[in-house]
Amino acid sequence: MSLALYRRYRPETFAEVIGQEHVTAPLQQALRNNRVNHAYLFSGPRGCGKTTSARILARCLNCEQGPTPTPCGECQSCRDLATGGPGSIDVIEIDAASHGGVDDARELRERAFFAPVHSRYKIFILDEAHMVTSAGFNALLKVVEEPPEHLKFIFATTEPEKVIGTIRSRTHHYPFRLVPPGTLRDYLAEVCQREQIQVEDSVFPLVVRAGAGSVRDSMSVMDQLLAGAAEGGVTYRMATALLGYTDSALLDEVVDAFAVQDGAAIFQVIDRVVEGGHDPRRFVTDLLERLRDLVILATVPEAGEKGLIDAPADRVAAMQAQAERFGAAELSRAADLVNTGLTEMRGNAAPRLQLELICARVMLPGAYSDELSLLARVEKLERRGAAAGLGVAMAAGPVAGGAVAAASMPAAPAAVAPTPPAPPGPPARRTAACRGCDRSSRPAAPRRGSPPAPGPR
Repeated sequence: MSLALYRRYRPETFAEVIGQEHVTAPLQQALRNNRVNHAYLFSGPRGCGKTTSARILARCLNCEQGPTPTPCGECQSCRDLATGGPGSIDVIEIDAASHGGVDDARELRERAFFAPVHSRYKIFILDEAHMVTSAGFNALLKVVEEPPEHLKFIFATTEPEKVIGTIRSRTHHYPFRLVPPGTLRDYLAEVCQREQIQVEDSVFPLVVRAGAGSVRDSMSVMDQLLAGAAEGGVTYRMATALLGYTDSALLDEVVDAFAVQDGAAIFQVIDRVVEGGHDPRRFVTDLLERLRDLVILATVPEAGEKGLIDAPADRVAAMQAQAERFGAAELSRAADLVNTGLTEMRGNAAPRLQLELICARVMLPGAYSDELSLLARVEKLERRGAAAGLGVAMAAGPVAGGAVAAASMPAAPAAVAPTPPAPPGPPARRTAACRGCDRSSRPAAPRRGSPPAPGPR
């Protein structure tokens, strides 16, 4: 029976530890300067190299040529602590999850004062140190604070805040981090080459996503894929089926349907997802990942070259073409709605119904009056106008139309200067004839006693 990949390829020197240069470089320099502390605290997420680095530090301290940053690998101590070795009696690993009580701490304290058998130091590696009780830490406090010269402590934990402050203050704390996707992908490709098994390039991003930055978890996933590989190696279809991820072809169909507002195609894909036995929550998670990539590509067209998107070159080119079919507001709105829907799906008893509602909300920006929805509608109208050839005509219409109208109108005649009015003269003298005309033009007054003239009815 073969060893698991994460055990077979466990690093044996600090140079082989990937993604933790901020920890390994200071430790190696401390070994060169012979300024090694009596207690260390290694913290960080699971599977990022804490226990492995503790074992490497023990090899560096107990090597016959040490303390040295590069163990020789030939002395008895190096062979005992190598991968697959029997272990050293002077390097004691304790799982604090099952040995974290006060009685265990007292037993460790009694064993600590005995000198090492055949090594330079006696080293205690306490894994999952946050599981040690407060009483257990208090029992260890005195020996951690003032240990014998031959004693070293290395605490490894995923929750350093649970280690009591009096212990933390006596240690040198080195925080480990998750391994970057690019570094982890290159390492997995190197391991597959050593195993001499063909793996498609599109498989590595899936393994990196499944591992979530943990080297051990990623190696376990890759080991599972390699164990089930056929003669053709590990294919993308096999990896998606085994890991439960959504096939990129389904995501392409959904994104293309969003671009052209094809509701029938979207709900057909949802039916295929559910009838195929896929988890709707996983589908929504993968769709959110795709929208995230499209948003980045719409903002940074050269995101693939800069390593912002972990995907093969052909897949990046396909996603770039998809991003060009959307506007920035449309992609941002779709990503927000899918993210909100994913949160609402947790604990939901009808995941298919929730998935259909999410897609319907993305398809109907007109049903919302928020700013992003309005911008999405404007971008759709602009794209439709540009596709119909109206965008250019509308942009050039006012200028061109005005020029044609100005050219077709006849020239206006020259304006004639108005004649200034004559100055007013002296008022004319009224003659007797004029006064008579005035009197004759007045209506005659009725006689006294006569009936009034009939008026209009």
